[in-house]
Amino acid sequence: MSKTIIAAATLAALASTALVTSAHAADLPYRQPYTVNQPLNAYSWAGPYLGGNLGYAWGSVENSATKPNGVFGGIQGGYNWQNGPLVFGIEGDIQASAADDTFAPWKFSNPWFGTVRGRVGYAFNNIMVYGTGGLAFGELRGETFGLSESHTNAGWTVGVGAEFGIYQNWTAKVEYLYVDLSDSRFTITGVPNSYQFGLVRAGVNYHF
Repeated sequence: MSKTIIAAATLAALASTALVTSAHAADLPYRQPYTVNQPLNAYSWAGPYLGGNLGYAWGSVENSATKPNGVFGGIQGGYNWQNGPLVFGIEGDIQASAADDTFAPWKFSNPWFGTVRGRVGYAFNNIMVYGTGGLAFGELRGETFGLSESHTNAGWTVGVGAEFGIYQNWTAKVEYLYVDLSDSRFTITGVPNSYQFGLVRAGVNYHF
């Protein structure tokens, strides 16, 4: 419970910081390329982008008392289409993760994960709020008594976020996702194990 409270407080703090930054950005020149059905003075979210992120994940392993948690970071990229205030997009990301936990002789870790998601957002000029969901994939590694076993599984993810235009082609974002990686039978445990986790992250994007 404490990890959830800390994560929620972190997300709130990041959102507050981004909102303040966005308020200052309101006086900056807005991006204009790729505008579709937008007033000439409106901020455009349409087009491709690429960026990086850093966050924290916490979760649990099915049929195990371990609760892997830790920091992660990676890159993301995507493309947006815009019609008035509605923004539709697709985004993919890949992350390196330090999430792990040990209970008795068992250790589980999540060395990496990634997602491919659709996004549907509503833009208030240079501020956009959105929902997102799609495919998730990643590695779950189990270790005990010097033995190690890894499985790469696919699953699903869903979440919400907000993105803010901060300076010309640059945006910042905060995001929460819930990720469920499907189970695999581990030989070293003799039972199916899967990893479900929540995450909060902050990132920046460069829009081309």
